[in-house]
This record gives sequence, structure tokens and C-alpha cells, in this order.
Amino acid sequence: MAKELKITQIKSAIDFERSQKETIRALGIKKLYHSVFHKDNPQIRGMIQKVIHLLKVEEVER
Repeated sequence: MAKELKITQIKSAIDFERSQKETIRALGIKKLYHSVFHKDNPQIRGMIQKVIHLLKVEEVER
């Protein structure tokens, strides 16, 4: 089974840099408390690190 990450936005991106807002959108998150699933890889981990203060990340097996 491949590991996946469940990524949920838990804090608003208002008043944060534009690049952080764009990173949230690039992850596929559309609104607050919206969750998306991504395969665990270095590119996704890097995006998460940039906006970790806005997200909740859980490892899941699917």
C-alpha cells in the first residue's frame, strides 16, 4: 500500500504572502477545512513545509 497524505487547511491564508496563497491553491485546496489527498513525495512535502502553519497533515494508507 502506498502512503498518502491527507492535507486540510485549518487557518485562513488572508494576510499572508501571495506565494503562500498560491501554494495552498497549487495543493488543490479550495477553501477552509477542505481536505485533499496527495501521494507522499518530496515535492508535496516541500509545498507543505512552506505553509505548514496553515495546514493539518495526516499520513493515511489507501
